[in-house]
Amino acid sequence: MIQVQTPQGWKQKPLKRVAEIERQGIQPDQISSDAHYVGLEHVDGEGNFIGVQNAQSAELKSTKFSFSDQHILYGKLRPYLRKISRPEFSGVCSTDILPIRPQNGLDRDYLFHYLRQQRLVDFATARCTGINLPRLSPKALAEFPVIYPDSLDEQKRIAAILDKADAIRRKRRQALGLADQLLQSTFLSMVGPKHPEYSGWPEQTIESLAETPVRQSMRTGPFGSALKHSEFVDEGIAVLGIDNAVQNRFAWGERRFITEEKYDDLKRYTVKPNDVIITIMGTTGRSAVVPDPIPTAISTKHLATISLDKGKAHPEFISNAIHRHPAILKQIGNANRGAIMSGLNLGIIKSLELRVPPLPLQLQFASAVQAIRDLEERMESTWSRPNELFESLTQRAFRGEL
Repeated sequence: MIQVQTPQGWKQKPLKRVAEIERQGIQPDQISSDAHYVGLEHVDGEGNFIGVQNAQSAELKSTKFSFSDQHILYGKLRPYLRKISRPEFSGVCSTDILPIRPQNGLDRDYLFHYLRQQRLVDFATARCTGINLPRLSPKALAEFPVIYPDSLDEQKRIAAILDKADAIRRKRRQALGLADQLLQSTFLSMVGPKHPEYSGWPEQTIESLAETPVRQSMRTGPFGSALKHSEFVDEGIAVLGIDNAVQNRFAWGERRFITEEKYDDLKRYTVKPNDVIITIMGTTGRSAVVPDPIPTAISTKHLATISLDKGKAHPEFISNAIHRHPAILKQIGNANRGAIMSGLNLGIIKSLELRVPPLPLQLQFASAVQAIRDLEERMESTWSRPNELFESLTQRAFRGEL
């Protein structure tokens, strides 16, 4: 249990005593075609809904859970992603999302903020099962301790303060989104379909732009028993995964290492500076350029790695094309049409076709990317302070100090 003193006049009960986890299954043929469908991909780490589809567009093929505007939607897969949201509509959701309906005098907005606090996110992450796809069971969630004031008005007051503070924090965060929009428009106008000479550029496959031999320059990480989670150590040779590319730029996320001895067996999976890495499992289609320099590192099976022929294509052009180019996105979508779960594999990536601009133009684009990334870093440094203040305010709120 979380070791926290219950403030005077407050209560502490397991979640199952103050809310119901309602897993009301509904089959695809019972779902209205215009019903809202929410998958994990439609909820971001801030609790926002992104690109929610109707059931017909989503082409649902398996059992879903129903929910209403009285529920909190809790993403049980990789709970550290904080995919916890408050819908203002009814619909159906993926079974990797648990609908929670507060009861017995517990305010929904209060519970939403309570579950999203870092302490509870860490608590959930520690109770997951599964290595590659860590999930929190409904049974474990039902036992979560909920600390709350007995007065419903007091709960609403605390939730209102946190809502206002979060709104301020989000406005700062939105500025970072503007930087990404600038990157998108820069890509389209400099090296994409909006360039006036675009139609005259040659069409080439990703495979044709890789170094030769392609079987070495385009690769995925070790599968199956070749690399087990139990073989990770505290220091040694770095292991790159989804978290290093999920932001569409390289970032050090969770640090994983293997020993020098293990690396001797896996050298063929080495990732080199200026390689392009692409997520092919979990959150697919994200891409980044490996920085130069980088310590010796290999990739996991969740990534595809491309070593490009630098005389044909610049890594920043290809990395951005993977997640920005309309033609590439359409091809990936067509490749996944009819699939129960969207995904990428090396075969799909090799076959992707795009028009390739002259190399000097790609170099200009790479310089523009660096300038925008520098701007993003300055913006992030100013954003971190409001984020820290909000976390501090949240901790105080649930200690009864507001």
